[in-house]
Order: sequence, then structure tokens, then C-alpha cells
Amino acid sequence: MKRIFSGVQPTGNLHLGNYLGALKNWVGLQDEFDCLYGIVDLHALTLPQEPDALRAHTREVAAAFLAAGIDTKRCAIFNQSAVPGHSQLAWLLACMTPLGWLNRMTQFKDKAGKHKENAGLGLYAYPVLMAADVLLYKATHVPVGEDQKQHLELVRDIAGAFNRRYGVEYFPLPEPQIFGEATRVMSLRDGTAKMSKSDNSDNSRINLTDDRDTIARKIRKAKTDPAPLPDDPKDLEGRPEAANLIGIYAALADLPRDAVLARFAGAQFSAFKEALTALAVDVLGPIGEEMARLLKDPGAVDAILRDGAEHANALAEKHLAEIDDLIGLLHA
Repeated sequence: MKRIFSGVQPTGNLHLGNYLGALKNWVGLQDEFDCLYGIVDLHALTLPQEPDALRAHTREVAAAFLAAGIDTKRCAIFNQSAVPGHSQLAWLLACMTPLGWLNRMTQFKDKAGKHKENAGLGLYAYPVLMAADVLLYKATHVPVGEDQKQHLELVRDIAGAFNRRYGVEYFPLPEPQIFGEATRVMSLRDGTAKMSKSDNSDNSRINLTDDRDTIARKIRKAKTDPAPLPDDPKDLEGRPEAANLIGIYAALADLPRDAVLARFAGAQFSAFKEALTALAVDVLGPIGEEMARLLKDPGAVDAILRDGAEHANALAEKHLAEIDDLIGLLHA
């Protein structure tokens, strides 16, 4: 069986980049894989979190999953902390992960910066927890972006180390799930910077909770350049804002960039933005409205998370019993 595990941290303000880079693709995976989608709240704890906000953001991410089209009859949606096996397996794997492997992880260096001596152990060791997230379910594939490829390599290294130590082929070595044309969504105010929830300007991003009027306003105010749209993708080089908006249109319309350029070649951005606005409102507007509807009933969202956790726990407990037996842990 081909199985997917992937997750999103509940840190609030999911935006267009999260939708095009992850959620939209996850919906398509339901037809081909056994999918488990986690709201990885334990990973969020590598930075201080306000308790009520963490709970609210967890529900918001769950609502985004559902509003984007993830079907709970075919997939498990759950918060990571509701499955104790994630933490248990992380410890077992940590005991066979050399420090040298973790020292190569560039994201720790990026996030800790010059203050790495004051960083928490969780920030340093979270790639091991990420490996446990995947291996707990014996996932065969993991959707990854450019910034996660190094972590998937570590997952494969840890799985291989376990298999060699115990002389078994227990864990599959998960493969990256690569999508067609990668969608890297950049800021609406600066085409050289990735769209981010941490950007001080709310106009730099389209939040999944934005209403239709807000989506339209942000696209119309998005930074562009004065030249008309080209007919050759090579002519987008050196025009980051133009390339970003073309990429967004292509991803929302499920079209190659070449096809979008062929449609709008020679057009001024005023005309193109109107077409992009109509498309974005049509695709994203219903998502925000469904999220708002779901979040009015947090109890129903919690029930969906409990059901997903029950499914995930059943699988996790089965695998952990097998892993404990291989390691030699006694359960009398």
C-alpha cells in the first residue's frame, strides 16, 4: 500500500502559498494514496505558543484542510499530540541518530541564528520528531518542497540505520512525492521574497480566511511592472513580480505557465489583474467561507480531529508494538 504522511504547523494565518504549495496537491493525493494529514502541534512548541491561540490555530488548520477538499472518509486528519506514538518513536529514533547528522541540518542554523546556545533542544532535535511522524505510519511517500528535501534525506538515513541495526527491512525508505510544475508563491509586495505569514504587511499575502472583497483588493494592489506581459517565459527573467502573478494564475487555473502567457501575451497588467482577481475570488472565496462556517462550530471540528486521531492511533499502536519487539522492549 502506498501511504502519505504530511503535516502543517498550527501557527496561524494559512495563506495562498500554503494552499498552492500543499493543500491543493494533498487533495489530489487522496485518489492514489492512503493519506494521513497531521496538524503538527508538537513541532509548533519549538517556539513559545500562547495556549488559547494554539488551540484556535489547530482548529483553523483543520478547517482549512476540510475547506480545501480533504475528505475525512478517505483521509485521517488529526493533531499530532493526540497520537502519543509520535513522541515515543521520536525517542527511540533519537537514540540511534548521530549528532553529526543533526549538525548538518541547515534549518536549525537558520532559525537559531547567532543565539544557538540559547535555543531549545526541541528546535535542534525536531528533525528526529519529523522522522518519527513519517515512520510511525510506515509512509512510503512524503510531499516535500525545496526547504524540506534535506529533512526527508535524514528520514531515509534514520530508517536505514534502524533496519541495519536490527537486521530487518521494517521501515520503507520514503520517497519524495514530487508534483508537476512547482508553485513557489512569492509576496504580493516583493516578488523576490517568499509569501509569509510573518511579513508585517497583510497586503503581502492572501490569507485563506480572507473574504472575496479582501482577495480582490490585495490582487489589484499587488506590485507589478510597467511592461506588458511577454509571450515567452524566458522574458519573465528579471521581472519577479510578473513571474509571481503568472505563476499564481497558472496554479489556480491548473494550466502550464506557457498557456497562461499565450492567453495574455501583450496585455497590460491592469487587464491581467482583473482576470486573476476573478479567478482567485472564484477559487479561494468558497474556501474562506467554508472555513468561517466550520469555525463557528468548534465542537464539530474537534470531533473530526478525534476521529482522525482514533484511526491514526490504531495504526501507530500496531507499528509501535512491532518496533518494541524488534528492539527488545518487554511488555509483560
